[in-house]
Amino acid sequence: MKQVLYTLTTALCLLLAVNASAQETKKAVINLPVKEYNFGTIKEGDGKVSHVFEIKNVGDAPLVLTRVMSPCGCTVPSYSKEPVAPGKSTKLTVTYDPTGRVYPFVKTISIYSNGKEGPEVITIKGEVVR
Repeated sequence: MKQVLYTLTTALCLLLAVNASAQETKKAVINLPVKEYNFGTIKEGDGKVSHVFEIKNVGDAPLVLTRVMSPCGCTVPSYSKEPVAPGKSTKLTVTYDPTGRVYPFVKTISIYSNGKEGPEVITIKGEVVR
């Protein structure tokens, strides 16, 4: 009886360890097909310009964007706070305000998520003219 109980306990522990190990390997993976957008030449008087970046989850667990940071108030990111299911994608809209900034610009936006250690970085650029 002790031998059967020992065997069952060992088998159960082994099964739980394999299951826990399989769950630990599931993770979100962030993927940005396009990481840079060039607005080209834009007129200051035409106002704000925006571009939409696609963010894909190529992992096998939900992707959560924990924060998205821009370098200044002239560049504003907007995105959904909802988790992105495996195999699905979401949109990140970046809006640049050229008011009072008549010169070439390059702005980087840092995307933090559970899908990568450290930030994923995207870039917008262009030149503002009067």
